Amino acid sequence: MDSADHLYVKSAAAAWLRSRDLPADFEFAQPEGVPIGSVVDIQFQHRGLRVHLDQAVQPAWDEGGREPVLGMSVPVDRDTLIDRWYVHRIRLNSEGTTRKVRIGTEAFARETEWFALDDCEMTERGLSTPAVERIVRARSTRPASRWPTGKARKAPDTEARAQVVLRRLADALKVESVVVVNRVLGEIAAMTGMSQQTLAEVDAAVAEANRWLERQAEVRRDLFARLDEAVAARRTKQIRELLARVNATASHDRTDTEDIIAAAAADYMTAFTAEAYQRVRDILDDLSRTGRHLQPAQLRPLVEKAIQAAADAGSLMGDREAIRIAYWKERAGLSQSAWSYRSRSARLAPTGDEQQPARKHLHKQVARRHWIKRSCPRCHASQGQNCVIDNQTGTGEVRNVPHDERLHPILEERKAKQREQTPPPPPWRVYDVTCPDCGQGPDSRCESPGGPHRSRVEKAKAFTRARKPRPE
Repeated sequence: MDSADHLYVKSAAAAWLRSRDLPADFEFAQPEGVPIGSVVDIQFQHRGLRVHLDQAVQPAWDEGGREPVLGMSVPVDRDTLIDRWYVHRIRLNSEGTTRKVRIGTEAFARETEWFALDDCEMTERGLSTPAVERIVRARSTRPASRWPTGKARKAPDTEARAQVVLRRLADALKVESVVVVNRVLGEIAAMTGMSQQTLAEVDAAVAEANRWLERQAEVRRDLFARLDEAVAARRTKQIRELLARVNATASHDRTDTEDIIAAAAADYMTAFTAEAYQRVRDILDDLSRTGRHLQPAQLRPLVEKAIQAAADAGSLMGDREAIRIAYWKERAGLSQSAWSYRSRSARLAPTGDEQQPARKHLHKQVARRHWIKRSCPRCHASQGQNCVIDNQTGTGEVRNVPHDERLHPILEERKAKQREQTPPPPPWRVYDVTCPDCGQGPDSRCESPGGPHRSRVEKAKAFTRARKPRPE
């Protein structure tokens, strides 16, 4: 991989774990010879995380000692979301010359929620975010008992259990989960002792479920047939769309034929994106050699080709290419709408040389007499010299304002001095925070005889170290 994202992940995770006194080992694993950087393994004493930054390695959901964390390009099917309640994702946002890690929690029928690493914790359950706490609390909450205090509750009889299973079958059909429908049908097949009326109700529900499964099987056969045809005809847009649907809805219990079709489509898209990425680099190299002598009207067709190729390359695009395209886009006088490929890849965040109206003008916060005394970590301008337009373009043109990376250390020093002069907020109490283990909210005691859970204590300590203000 050309990207250094695996290094940023290791650095951010190591700092996060140190702040929580959690020792861990890191490894850039290469199972089955995949490129280094595709997978980052984080191993604790009794458990671990496997971060999948691309699709090179299939996530192993049943490997109890290591929890998968998925990159933005790694698909997850609906049935996995339903069975596991949630999965974690990771993305890296460009901020100046570095990349900031964000952790997302994705659940079925919910928007993915994103959090900074400082908002996450490692618990006995695994990696936890505020969204996980809400999901677990919602799934674990039981209705209040209707039985009087002290009266033993009888085990549900066969009739009551049949009604519960029928409701579960209806729910599975509602969310269109083939895996869960088959599992519930298996439970129904093992049930005995029902009355004739209940048996007739169950038989009708099973017959309807089987008809639904037959329709889903036909849809699945049609989906793979269309994907096979699209690969044969090399219809790239259709292959991308159908492959996404196959991975989301038909990743379980594939036949050998389905595996062959899906693998052929994945291989085609891998080759297509690699070829597009090489086109981007070739065009940018040509622009570096000849572009400075061309007028904007002459540049536009070349830059538009680079933008289209970048959209085709998708997740292979890195910050270096994004910076170079942004420079030539500006030189060609292209509108912001032409820069639409950025929305196709979360990795291509705005950079320092691209003047965005929404950006903070840091150069207005630091006088020239201060920043001119420092070298620039981005363009490597020496002390006493102005910054130049990003050195990756090779033009060496002088910028009107310094790079933000040259100003950040000065502003951070000011903030540190201000923090030293400001007394820290009062420390967090254990019962100020929500418990990651039992879900008890502020001012509520943990559901454990031995006092608050360890994870709750560590969370309060982490908030104190981060100098977060306590709730009012």
